Amino acid sequence: MAETPPALGAVPGVGYGLPVESRSFVHLDGDAAHADRAPVAGEVPVAFVYGGRSHVVMMCTPSDLEDLAVGFSLSEGIVERAADIGRVEIAPHSRGVELTIEIPSAASARLADRTRVLAGRTGCGLCGVEAIDDAVRAPRVVASSLVVAAEALWRAGSALDARQPFNRDTHAVHGAAWARADGTLHVVREDVGRHNALDKVLGALAREGVDPGAGFLVVTSRASFELVQKAAAFGVPLLAAVSRPTGLAVRLAEAANVCLVGLLRGRTANVYAHPERVGAPITRETS
Repeated sequence: MAETPPALGAVPGVGYGLPVESRSFVHLDGDAAHADRAPVAGEVPVAFVYGGRSHVVMMCTPSDLEDLAVGFSLSEGIVERAADIGRVEIAPHSRGVELTIEIPSAASARLADRTRVLAGRTGCGLCGVEAIDDAVRAPRVVASSLVVAAEALWRAGSALDARQPFNRDTHAVHGAAWARADGTLHVVREDVGRHNALDKVLGALAREGVDPGAGFLVVTSRASFELVQKAAAFGVPLLAAVSRPTGLAVRLAEAANVCLVGLLRGRTANVYAHPERVGAPITRETS
């Protein structure tokens, strides 16, 4: 597979080459104004091309794009195994980036039947989907028997912020991470779209050959149903989010045997589905 280039160049008048860009602005403070400069999050249209046909265009942070290609292809059911993905070519094109993803001809033919070439909003999880049944797919039932200690949740949640350099600079980027059962973060990815950040994490795990069911996911966004679908598709038994879930996300988590945790902040959280997957907090002895 091709490696993501460190920078993707730029079309004249359209800067999109870096995950974080330095931009000038005018700061207003009461009746005063002065020029200043600060980082902003990079954002670029990325076309996912299968079998010579564009399947969808997503707005993404231009980093870890090969992870994104692999994670998206698997979590959206375009292919069933990472081994079904051949070469991934990353190339600047017009005002965006093309990801040309090699998949078996049978998978490409199936995809052609459902493809709609759409320009999605940032991190849109439903781009290229026409039918409601395709949007809200019956989730895979997760077989993992993993139980995560509450202490592991606290550890993973508290460590995530320090592993998000793009967001530290811009305060405008989502983060997603996969943690081992003890809460140690193994993979962290960032993107302007929460779905993209999660796909990057899942793609990185697939490329490494790591079993996603041996750990859990933490995301900095709300827990939407698409994130639950993606977690279940990879067999991840627990998804924790810093914000609240939607009702549909809770129902899908219940059906998929996924523990859904919301409002993970500090040493507190709400468990909305399958609380049996969270072990009791460690009892501390007082002196």
